[in-house]
Amino acid sequence: MALEILITDDHTLFRQGLRSLLESEGFQMTAEAGDGRTAVKLAKQLQPRAAIIDVSMPGLNGIEATKQIRHDCPEVKVIVLSMRSDSRAVLDAFAAGACAYLLKEAAFEEVAVALKAVLQGKTYLSPAIAHVVVRNSIERWSAKPGPMRRGISGREREILQLVAEGRSSREMAASLYVSMKTIETHRKQIMDKLNLHSVAELTKYAIREGVTSL
Repeated sequence: MALEILITDDHTLFRQGLRSLLESEGFQMTAEAGDGRTAVKLAKQLQPRAAIIDVSMPGLNGIEATKQIRHDCPEVKVIVLSMRSDSRAVLDAFAAGACAYLLKEAAFEEVAVALKAVLQGKTYLSPAIAHVVVRNSIERWSAKPGPMRRGISGREREILQLVAEGRSSREMAASLYVSMKTIETHRKQIMDKLNLHSVAELTKYAIREGVTSL
């Protein structure tokens, strides 16, 4: 089945090479554009199913073009091609509405793989840079205030969960083989560290942070 694709890149040879490959894969090109503004205009006029856009283009860069296309034509799936592999570039592209991000140095065949994926409603990220996004996500998660990142010990996390699950001090003491006084001491330390002042607040916090699913 023929699929309509818009290719946008300021290098004619690159556009022609990519077009030739995709047509050999059964895709039907709608048009080519040499700059971002033309891409936005053609996307509005032709309503292609997908647009392949280079980030570095004169007049209107690929990120801004992606934003405008997704705003005006939300059904158009945008694949961004870039020379940059840093997390900021990748996240900027997806924040703009891109459905896929590929390094421009990737083989043409990978563009076809990404195109098929986005047309099926999936998101595609080049394996060559997937680790960048994973690392960035881990760093952001680690920086987020949470029970494990506010000095809460393993035993205190256990008690926090039990508190949120409605266990009494006696039940917690029996479950953890400690005295009730120890439980009360731990609970006070948890409240002090988290700056919370009631069981209800502890419960809400535990649920929000994923300590318990209740």
